[in-house]
Amino acid sequence: MAHRGALHQAPENTAPALEHCIEDKFEWAEVDVRLSKDGRHVIFHDGSVDGKTDGTGPIGQRSLSEINRLDAGSWFAPRFVDEKILALEACLALARGRLNLYLDCKDIDPGLLVEEVLAADMQGQVVVFDDLRVLATVRRLSKGQVPTMPKWHTAYGTEDWVAKWQPDAVEINADEITADICAWFHEKGAMVQAKVLGNDDRPEVWDRMVTAGVDWLQTDRSEDILTHRLWRSLADPPVKIAFHRGACRYAPENTLPAFEKAIRMGANYVEFDIRTSKDGVYFILHDGRLDRTTNGNGPIAETDADAIRALDAGSWFGIPYRRANVPTLDETLQALKGRTQLYVDAKDISPEALARKLQEYDVVDQAVVYQSPDYLRHLRSIDPDIRGLCPLSDPRQVGALCESVQPYAFDTAWDILSSELISRCHERNVKVFSDAMGEHERIEEYLQAMEWGIDVIQTDHPLRVIRAVEIRNGLRK
Repeated sequence: MAHRGALHQAPENTAPALEHCIEDKFEWAEVDVRLSKDGRHVIFHDGSVDGKTDGTGPIGQRSLSEINRLDAGSWFAPRFVDEKILALEACLALARGRLNLYLDCKDIDPGLLVEEVLAADMQGQVVVFDDLRVLATVRRLSKGQVPTMPKWHTAYGTEDWVAKWQPDAVEINADEITADICAWFHEKGAMVQAKVLGNDDRPEVWDRMVTAGVDWLQTDRSEDILTHRLWRSLADPPVKIAFHRGACRYAPENTLPAFEKAIRMGANYVEFDIRTSKDGVYFILHDGRLDRTTNGNGPIAETDADAIRALDAGSWFGIPYRRANVPTLDETLQALKGRTQLYVDAKDISPEALARKLQEYDVVDQAVVYQSPDYLRHLRSIDPDIRGLCPLSDPRQVGALCESVQPYAFDTAWDILSSELISRCHERNVKVFSDAMGEHERIEEYLQAMEWGIDVIQTDHPLRVIRAVEIRNGLRK
């Protein structure tokens, strides 16, 4: 259960935070429900709008029309300017058939809540969390149609408590969960949600909860849990995954947080782009200009290194990353060394300089270098152990490029992929990489490429590729 939606990628509890969950194919998200001054339910966690809108004061002292005028996005990042607080009705409509909702009821009208859930035909896609007496009212008014989930602690006991409150599910803190407790609640027909927020939101606790038999994990790290559990279940994945510009969907592209996130998510390769400052320092940046992903402007090649180091490369993405900077190549190689394979897009660095850096950090055997055939030929003449990743846009070029470049792999245009092409490359001991970004980021297309034998898929949507891996390996329908 994604806590407040994708709260590290978008303003919590907003439509973008929920759409992010839907795009990643999460099954559940937790959202918070409160009453406006005029008795309307809205999705907001805090009792006050201070800090997470451009307003001030208690949310319960504003009417729905006043709440609708608030900007609930700019606090997180400028790209979410004028994002609105969702009414519960709109939230249910957004999620219907797409995402299940854990409704954490902070301040509600039970009768209105039941009316809204039933009117949206969402009784099969929600579970309602509140104190026991409010939940008893929800259960009574909905005639048991709207599922309820109270908090449970070991001090409450079991038999008498369940008989009295008849929960459909229970929320239990991670440190109180055991396999016996899960089995007992399951025997009584109640599902179990483990709250693993804060210090409990880590792999060893996730694994213990899954082993105990919980049904849900409420987490701030949904994407990490899914990748962690997949890699534990697969001895031999059918494809390797390259995370484009790091985990650029979850953290600002080409920054150390994006690279760390990619490693936590099990990236086989981390792709990054190298550019050079005016005074010859190598930085990690995709664009030739600083404008899009930093608070600077102008060409990076006309900017001194000290000025680049002072830039903010994270706030454009979101407030959790406001201290991220533009990393240097040295910082990047130091951070990634020995932890993942490096997919180096040598946009603006000489072959000689790149070879020196890879040798200096002892990562030659970790790296593949993407650039033009001429660049790769030059790089190979400097150090034949550096693996070249050669662009391929025409299947007829395979033989000639293999002879002249001797690449480790081809970066193959997705539109020309085929079983025959991949077999031809493999016969020459050359691997096949391809970028799925854009229109090809579809599970059906990943599955087809895996069937043909592709070696590496580069993606902006790693969880989609992982879904395809699960399907191919029979772990998910």
